[in-house]
Amino acid sequence: MAFIRPWRDFKRMQDVALAAASLIYAGAVVNAFQVLPGGTDLIAQRTLIWPAVFLVISLVLPLLVPWLKRMLARYVWLSFQAGFGQSPVSVITGVGLLAGAALFIYWQVGAVAYGGRYPAGVFSGYAAGIGILAAQAILVRVLELQPPIRKLIEEPAS
Repeated sequence: MAFIRPWRDFKRMQDVALAAASLIYAGAVVNAFQVLPGGTDLIAQRTLIWPAVFLVISLVLPLLVPWLKRMLARYVWLSFQAGFGQSPVSVITGVGLLAGAALFIYWQVGAVAYGGRYPAGVFSGYAAGIGILAAQAILVRVLELQPPIRKLIEEPAS
């Protein structure tokens, strides 16, 4: 099945956003193990274990709770209709938001060296965001299977 170019671009952007956010998170965790005090167990708990719980919750709930699934699927469809991931401006905006989140997480980790708070919450929040991005990427594929939407996004038969 062949989809129209805007849909393919949108779908690709959903996947790229998820991959970029995951790589940013992995880099932040590596940085945290190099910078944060408290030993490996504490750092792993605050950057991997607890955030994994938030990631799973934010991934699974929107896919299993019907009203959340409808709401997020509607958001995904409206994002497509608004042109997300289909123009240079929207791609730059999406990348800019990810870069801003990356800077924030690195800033939070770096601030600990100067007496700042331990950045446990920022890792959990970012992981929850990755979970939502993953749910969106899954819902893109769910949407394209629905006959009314499929009719709108399929290439016309030649």
